[in-house]
Amino acid sequence: MLHTLYYAPGSASMVVHWLLLELDAPHQLRLVDTSAGEQKRPEYLALNPNGVVPTLLVDGEPAFEAAALLMDLADRHPGAGFAPAHGTRERRQLYQWMFNLANMVQPLFRQWWYPAEPAGADRADDVRKHVQVRIEAQWDRIEAHLAARGPYLLGASTTVADFYLTMLMRWSRNMPRPATQWPHLAALAQRMKARPAFATLYEREGLTEWA
Repeated sequence: MLHTLYYAPGSASMVVHWLLLELDAPHQLRLVDTSAGEQKRPEYLALNPNGVVPTLLVDGEPAFEAAALLMDLADRHPGAGFAPAHGTRERRQLYQWMFNLANMVQPLFRQWWYPAEPAGADRADDVRKHVQVRIEAQWDRIEAHLAARGPYLLGASTTVADFYLTMLMRWSRNMPRPATQWPHLAALAQRMKARPAFATLYEREGLTEWA
């Protein structure tokens, strides 16, 4: 099965690229120049009407939404152990964390980077002030969970939720309080970054920050 990933370095496509490397899944990359607006061009919108990355072609059929792509890849490669079996308590916990990260954490970063979208350019500073508090509240909550039930989100096992969380922590690296100022989050990040595929990911995407 061939995968084609439409990506932009360091964006939400990063975690899908990382998992493809972890799974040793055959894939090719298609760079989307988001600074030039390629993600809004008709040929790309025909693949992903949301006009964002990632888009993953699976045997030529487009799919999108990073969290959904992670779950699908994990399910199609059960031997890797990145998603618990269906119908288990652990599977329910995985759904909880994936949806929490997708709905409660990731959207806050878009508001941080593009504060004019929800409130207009003249309210950008106010938006960021409120968003920072909300992101830090999420780190507080996840830190407490890891302290009580870690070292990973589902306990002893690494799952796609940890890959997703690590990407979101990376996004906070230039904020006033990056996620790594929380000790259990920092420890999880260090373990995930030590995985060989992370170095390969950085090399292929030309990334340097937060290595």
